[in-house]
Amino acid sequence: MAAAASELLTGWCLFGLALLAILIFCWVYVRKYQSRRESEVISTITAIFALAVALISSALLPVDIFLVSYMKNQNGTFKDWADANVSRQIEDTVLYGYYTLYSIILFCVFLWIPFVYFYYEEKEEDDGNTCSQVKTALKYTLGFLTICAVLLLIGAFVPLDIPNKKNSTEWEKVKLLFEEFGSSHGLTALSFSISSLTVIGMLAAITYTAYGMSALPLNLIKGTTSAAYERLENTEDIEEVEQRMLRIKSKCRDGRPLSSRDRRTVQQLEERLRTLRRRERHLESIEKSWWAKFCEAIRPLKIVWGVFFIVVALLFTVSLFLSNLDKALHSAGFDSGFIILGTNLTNPLNMLLPVLQTVFPLDYILITTIVMYFIFTSMAGIRNMGIWFFWIRLYKIRRGKTRPQALLFLCMILLLIVLHTSYMIYSLAPQYVMYGSQKYLVQSNKTADGQPGNVTTFVSKDCDADAPEDQCIVTRTYLFLHKFWFFSAVYYFGNWAFIGVFLIGLIVSCCKGKKSVIEGEVDEDDSDMSDDELSVYYR
Repeated sequence: MAAAASELLTGWCLFGLALLAILIFCWVYVRKYQSRRESEVISTITAIFALAVALISSALLPVDIFLVSYMKNQNGTFKDWADANVSRQIEDTVLYGYYTLYSIILFCVFLWIPFVYFYYEEKEEDDGNTCSQVKTALKYTLGFLTICAVLLLIGAFVPLDIPNKKNSTEWEKVKLLFEEFGSSHGLTALSFSISSLTVIGMLAAITYTAYGMSALPLNLIKGTTSAAYERLENTEDIEEVEQRMLRIKSKCRDGRPLSSRDRRTVQQLEERLRTLRRRERHLESIEKSWWAKFCEAIRPLKIVWGVFFIVVALLFTVSLFLSNLDKALHSAGFDSGFIILGTNLTNPLNMLLPVLQTVFPLDYILITTIVMYFIFTSMAGIRNMGIWFFWIRLYKIRRGKTRPQALLFLCMILLLIVLHTSYMIYSLAPQYVMYGSQKYLVQSNKTADGQPGNVTTFVSKDCDADAPEDQCIVTRTYLFLHKFWFFSAVYYFGNWAFIGVFLIGLIVSCCKGKKSVIEGEVDEDDSDMSDDELSVYYR
């Protein structure tokens, strides 16, 4: 008991350090991208808090897997302190952790972030009294609260009973797991609301994460163009634009006015010239900055990381494809949400995790790395693409120039993607997400050498769907993911879309050339005041 308490205390200390690291990272990330001229205290705090909640929520899956595995020894027996009551308490603690964080996510998505967003939208349009801005923001936020209330009501009364498919043994076991999970209408309502948001997170993952998984590694491998070379090209462009303006203006030297077409051309050339001169200032600052020299020095390391990331992305894609193919071939079909217990077609990740289980804690490090990889590739995808609503580009994510509303959108998208991350991990390694590294004892009859008759022995076996219910504990993550079969069916088709978008993004990223060293830093709609922030980043 003392050893177990010591290990748990160490675990809580590590969790505290991880929480501190997450808060520091969120503060640095938000401060890095937010606009210095438009930054607001409330929007900054909201963005940091929402991003921290997203990252903390992503840590639930590794913790859940660790706890169910920690209660059993490697030989398949339960530890001395892990009796039925302790096991149930640990399971309930994990479950309450899920519902607490997911309730906070609902609060952020349907109340806090929309209110702060509409408040600053009104502040830009009307610099009047604060009371009017708050009233207008509350009016629009009420629409989000109505959607949340509708989802909760539907979730409280939606039927969970699904017709059996010809006495499917797998489906009967899934129903038993659902009954174990509980039948509280309040928790069911919360589960339905979170699952609905997870579908939106799936769409965001298909759009941003799939593209980020291809764009991030290839950008690291390709690198950026030289600042000196870009500056030389930019100087030539400036000279060309100035000469064109002089040729057009020379038409009116005899006193004749310019035609309307020539005036429009001159205005366009003047705007182009302002943009080129801003580019010139940015390129000059980068050329002199110590940060650019440091990035150039670690270029080989970036290539190594890029190769590693693309290998990991291909590993994920192959594993996801084989897992989905397994569901297509061996599941009970659409009516069961394509749920299968166990693995019929193995995949690279499912093969790797059992090997890593033999050396603690390599398997948990891998799962945590996978979760964080999804988060950072999502960030890269959003940063490269910007924030879109169908074909309309709403905001750009740029270092030091991101508006408060864009940061709020970024954090909301990440919150939704994190909700879908758990199902993505389950799709990659279904057996491991269900049981972790648990083993159970199986009776085996062997003939002893030189002795008549059989000798009864017990051998350990990895937990699977055939294990007795009292010998293997299913993670709360798995039960939560499959509480509603129709969402599981949607996730199944979403995985195919994710694979398709990743392959398309990989082809597009391979065909594109090197990025500009000031990619996204200078746009025609920027004001000259934006150059005042150059000294913050390029020194």
